Amino acid sequence: MAETAVKINSKSNEFEGVRLEKKLVLGIQHVLAMFGATVLVPLLTGLNPAVALFAAGCGTLLFHFVTKNKVPVFLGSSFAFIPVIQMVDKAYGGLEYAQGGIVVAGLLYVILSAIVKIFGADTIKSFLPPVVTGPMIIVIGLNLSPVAIRMAASHWGVAVIVVLTVMAVSIFAKGFFKLLPILSGVVVGYIAASFLGLVDVSAIQQASVIQMPQFTFPKFNLGAIALIAPIVAVVFMEHVGDITTNGAVVGKDFFKDPGLHRTLLGDGLATLLAGMIGGPANTTYGENTGVLAVTKVYDPSILRIAACIAIGLSFIGKFGAMIQTIPTAVMGGISLILFGMIASIGMRTVAEGNIDFTDNRNLIIASLILVLGIGTTVVTDVPVGITITENAKLTGLSLAAIVGIVSNKLLPVQK
Repeated sequence: MAETAVKINSKSNEFEGVRLEKKLVLGIQHVLAMFGATVLVPLLTGLNPAVALFAAGCGTLLFHFVTKNKVPVFLGSSFAFIPVIQMVDKAYGGLEYAQGGIVVAGLLYVILSAIVKIFGADTIKSFLPPVVTGPMIIVIGLNLSPVAIRMAASHWGVAVIVVLTVMAVSIFAKGFFKLLPILSGVVVGYIAASFLGLVDVSAIQQASVIQMPQFTFPKFNLGAIALIAPIVAVVFMEHVGDITTNGAVVGKDFFKDPGLHRTLLGDGLATLLAGMIGGPANTTYGENTGVLAVTKVYDPSILRIAACIAIGLSFIGKFGAMIQTIPTAVMGGISLILFGMIASIGMRTVAEGNIDFTDNRNLIIASLILVLGIGTTVVTDVPVGITITENAKLTGLSLAAIVGIVSNKLLPVQK
């Protein structure tokens, strides 16, 4: 495809010249990127994977509506809520009480969006200069890297085939196929894994063709809410980091347009909806931001197509089963590219921000963010982090972001 065929229309923020069938294929690529993580959360917590897909699709469409269709993100299941959902289920004898906590968490997000609206995005952004946001984005990517390594290590041969395929398509492919490195990697990796006997199709044979997602309604208990609601303090900083990352990839300031208050509102309403029907809390997905970085196609309508596909998949039992037969090593190979791309974007943010690292102030801020963001995630044999409740702590990106923001405000700027 000629480069001029995918130029951005400044008024509609859509890519001209990309036919619907090609957008559909690009949408499928985004579905493949988010699918594993989105269904993993319900599998770990006991929630229904089909409902999680439905909630992710509807939540993404709701987010796009609230953000005026300007932000190319996909919302999927949040990993931050896994431990508290498990605790609520065990303590109160039902996931419905966890749903109630997720609904309240969504409402808190809505309140936070109003606070941002009142004080303005510029005030918020003054706390997040490139010396803070760059290392934060690096932490996001590097914290995901152990997951990619563990997945790829299940069969390094297949993972390497996937990586080489993505590299080859990204560099040597021509026309439209150059936009499909992730999908190509998954297809080639799946075929290779099949020849090696790593694909088990029994789940496809046993699954129903059409099935209705098993929606459930929330129940509310103050104790359960007290366990889940504080996680909003964690995912708020993750949201800021994700929107910063997405904006860095696309080359736009989404803090200003459509506004951080709108992205927060969209995330909150999506989480509220998920809690109401039995899905896990939603969050903006770095996996799909990685796809944007690789393909360099930033059309938000493609993400909405992916959302509609996810909703459709929630009703198709056999297709969902087929996707779940993709070997871990295949997804590991994809993750090596996507998660590394996010960390690289963080380095680009630092470079483009012209940060002077001969200035000790900048060195200290970046050092604290990197060490706290990565170290508190890796270290598990000593108590680290800031305790919110008995069962919830600020660690990883959230702790690093808080320390980085405070340090940036407290340390004087040398004239």
